[in-house]
Amino acid sequence: MTKKICTFCVMDTSASNIKFDKSGQCNYCKDFQKKLNTKKKNLDNIIKQIKINSKSKNYDCIVGLSGGIDSSYTLVKVVELGLKPLAVHLDNGWNSELAQNNIENLVKSLNVDLYTHVLDWDEYKSMMNSFFASDVLDIELLMDNAMYSINYKMAKKEKIKFILSGSNISTEGMNMPKNMNWIKFDKKNIKSIIKIFGNNKIKSYPAIGVFDLVKYILLNKIKWIHFLDYFEYKKDEAISILKSKYGFKPYEYKHYESIFTRFYQGYILPNKFNIDKRILHLSTLIVTNQITRNDALRILAQNPYSSSAQLNEDKEYFLKKMNWDESMLIKYINRPPKSHMNYPNSKYMYKILLKIYKLLKSSD
Repeated sequence: MTKKICTFCVMDTSASNIKFDKSGQCNYCKDFQKKLNTKKKNLDNIIKQIKINSKSKNYDCIVGLSGGIDSSYTLVKVVELGLKPLAVHLDNGWNSELAQNNIENLVKSLNVDLYTHVLDWDEYKSMMNSFFASDVLDIELLMDNAMYSINYKMAKKEKIKFILSGSNISTEGMNMPKNMNWIKFDKKNIKSIIKIFGNNKIKSYPAIGVFDLVKYILLNKIKWIHFLDYFEYKKDEAISILKSKYGFKPYEYKHYESIFTRFYQGYILPNKFNIDKRILHLSTLIVTNQITRNDALRILAQNPYSSSAQLNEDKEYFLKKMNWDESMLIKYINRPPKSHMNYPNSKYMYKILLKIYKLLKSSD
């Protein structure tokens, strides 16, 4: 069946709960336009809060550093503003050489301390295999959950009250369709899947659950700040600065600093789940006037991989690293997807706690 596409952005009927008005514009970009009209945040105020809470400490904030454009530019702005960040990086075994070089160049140039947490590869590979066997969508849940956990744990250890994230409304502010990812704090779902399909328990993997998150926020008073939302952030301008001042080499698409993420978004999602996440990323850039709709359509007409050679290289790397053969990958791709809801999860509790949190925030 032919996909219906928004007349304003490039979101289409592969996104769950999409609706179109009489002009053909979708609810995703209309809701995002409303979000963009909210009051701008006060940069001076947040800088003052960070500095007041960190006198006589080695660090006054944590910056989660993936090696991607957004997190790298966040670190640059944090240092420019006179803050004392500890850069925190999670290595799950899938970093590209380009990402490693970008991270090293950046922290050296900025003279910033870097803490890297390296996941136990054997355990992580076993967990990934359990997720593949379960046929759920969000295999990246494993990486994202551990990333959140390590950032919060380091903040608690160093008695830091602010985690400054590269997440931002300008390049990723459009609401994520529910069929494109899963709750990132669902430790229960992770533990259930690896127990069912791997007969394993978590040993060293740093999982974080919804109640762990509540403790970090309410008891430890740690705030997760989308720092780039305090600026008129434009992706192309950030890339230009990173390239000219720090020798940064950009990636083809968003989140492609990880070899697995590139293979997941460029091959697994389109072929097994019929999802092309580029529609979300490009639509966000259209609404924020960073790219034209025609340019986005031109990009979407191209394969997520720039060449078949790059795809084959990533596929071979994936098979070798996971100890798979081609037939295993084909069987996996051809099996029907399953919902995360098929397995024990924390969705109901997360929704309740999120409502409570939003109520508390609105009363601040």
